[in-house]
Amino acid sequence: MILITYFPIVVSLFAIAFVVYLVLQISKAPAAKDKAVAITAAIQEGANSYLKRQYKTVGIVAVVLFIALLIFMSWQIAIGFLIGAVLSALSGFIGMWVSTRANTRVAEGAKRGLAFALDLSFKGGLITGLMVVSLGLLSVASYYFATGLSGLIGLGFGASLISMFARVGGGIYTKAADVGADLVGKVEKSIPEDDPRNPAVIADLIGDEVGDNAGMAADIFETYSVTVIATMILGALLFPRAPQFVLLPLFLGSISILTAIIGSFFVRLGKSKSIMGAMYKGLAVCIVLSAVGFYPLISNMMKGQSISVMNLYLSTLVGLVIAAGMFVITEYYTSTSWGPVKSIAKASETGHGTNVIRGLGLGMQATAFPILLIAFGTIISFWLAGIYGVALAVMAMLSLSGIVVGIDAFGPITDNAGGIAEMAGMPEDIRKITDALDAVGNTTKAVTKGYAIASAGLAALVLFAAYSQEVARLSGSLSAAVFTLDNPKVIAGLLIGGLLPYLFASFLMGAVGKTAGKVVEEVRRQFREIKGLMEGTAKPEYGKCVDIVTAAALKEMMVPVIITVLAPVVVGYILGVQALGGLLIGSIVTGLFVGISMTTGGAAWDNAKKYIEKGNFGGKGSFAHQAAVTGDTVGDPYKDTAGPAINPMIKVLNIVALLIVAWLV
Repeated sequence: MILITYFPIVVSLFAIAFVVYLVLQISKAPAAKDKAVAITAAIQEGANSYLKRQYKTVGIVAVVLFIALLIFMSWQIAIGFLIGAVLSALSGFIGMWVSTRANTRVAEGAKRGLAFALDLSFKGGLITGLMVVSLGLLSVASYYFATGLSGLIGLGFGASLISMFARVGGGIYTKAADVGADLVGKVEKSIPEDDPRNPAVIADLIGDEVGDNAGMAADIFETYSVTVIATMILGALLFPRAPQFVLLPLFLGSISILTAIIGSFFVRLGKSKSIMGAMYKGLAVCIVLSAVGFYPLISNMMKGQSISVMNLYLSTLVGLVIAAGMFVITEYYTSTSWGPVKSIAKASETGHGTNVIRGLGLGMQATAFPILLIAFGTIISFWLAGIYGVALAVMAMLSLSGIVVGIDAFGPITDNAGGIAEMAGMPEDIRKITDALDAVGNTTKAVTKGYAIASAGLAALVLFAAYSQEVARLSGSLSAAVFTLDNPKVIAGLLIGGLLPYLFASFLMGAVGKTAGKVVEEVRRQFREIKGLMEGTAKPEYGKCVDIVTAAALKEMMVPVIITVLAPVVVGYILGVQALGGLLIGSIVTGLFVGISMTTGGAAWDNAKKYIEKGNFGGKGSFAHQAAVTGDTVGDPYKDTAGPAINPMIKVLNIVALLIVAWLV
């Protein structure tokens, strides 16, 4: 009986043990040699240095908040905050550490063929994925069994805050370096991507690690943990005499960790040699096994409760369907195999402006199917089991995070592997393999960002439901938790909440543009002043660009994060709980649209450029290619900075509201 109760902890520890096994497997593979050694060392040193400086800066904020929570809230919330913050940071660090050691081995492993390189790169990504979900489940389950529900909101707040810093700071870093490198390297000097002559190329490769990997890992850790916490709190508020509703999300997460491990063994190249097909095979196995495993779990745990077993089970299936649907929809809009990306490439033939216009329009259009899918999923799961059914659907969706993050983290590993191969002058046949992996990596990163935003929006809805229930409980009146449009404070809150994602994104886009400008100036200076740099006889000063983007990222990340934390506090204290409720709803609605349009549109721009580089519409160096590079430059901060950072932003708003609601009612 004790073993069954602590099953989530046992599964988490088993997953961590499996991760250690995977690390040992990757470590046995040979690393790239000769010129690649110095390049790999520079990437590792730069990524480590940035994360240390970022966490040192964030640590000061975390300590201040910890003391404030200890004084004004409770020790359970304060300690929970500390646990969430530390583990969110640890998730990001582990993701970066593994990726910067797998990238060089993938480049070297390409000598043994595509299948071997794919296996190594996916294992590297899977380590990040399994660590994210196992640390999330372990921390929530352990803290709940130790202290009950009282401290879990603090844990969620700590995870969300660090996640937002990681997403914002890492996003500014990676895209400022990328844009700066491309504008001078590709556009002005007509040299290839990852060319060692480009002074910003090392900063660009480091950016892949601190943005796409460390930032993404912290983001998904936070989304996963917060979803589990929100569902547990909702279960306790709705069904106070049935602890099964509190425990169920922990057990659902446990089942999917096991199915992710099983599904990972199916990520293998088939006869078609389709890399994306190999990824989807593993994901499909995980989804099917989760669907099968959820039923006996729910039928045993929830038998005789006020909601039928079948309705609860069907709610989890709705979540799995939404997850699968988001993958299909996002791939359609971002893959070079389909019409949307080809239409941007075609628009590039007539100029830079038409490329940008088509990309912007496509990003807006790409919100339609995901929003309709989320809307119908919400209605069906609510019809099946009320707001708890919606929470279960989100939990089922997020339970797939282990393998989904594995597929995502595969992207920056292969991107770096390609960069190492290019800079080290490895043979063309190796570069063809790393390019093939990198091309798929761009699509997988886009697809998983769509999944992350959809799940973040739904998780925020669950948090809002918990906020409403808390307002009703604390006030002793159900009417206090009704947010109607004839209340001017609700309308004011809606408008302010709707504004916040736009304001937040504007700060991030501005930060990338400003920092990229500094990188451009530095790269131009080096090409102008360092004799023999263009000819390849002199070495660039890579560290100068690294210093520029590091300092800017740490400086520029503070204001948008502070605004996000303070907005619900200010609105709540000045206008009250009704206005705060409106703010939460407004931020979720516009946040979903802004996030999806930015990430999908940005990824489509990127792959349109790559589609032209394959030889279509004139190929590399053509007028269409130049226009596509411009579109990709606009899309870079869309898809990798502002868009993904909306995820933690809308959840931080909701968690802060939950933290302060007792002071407002």
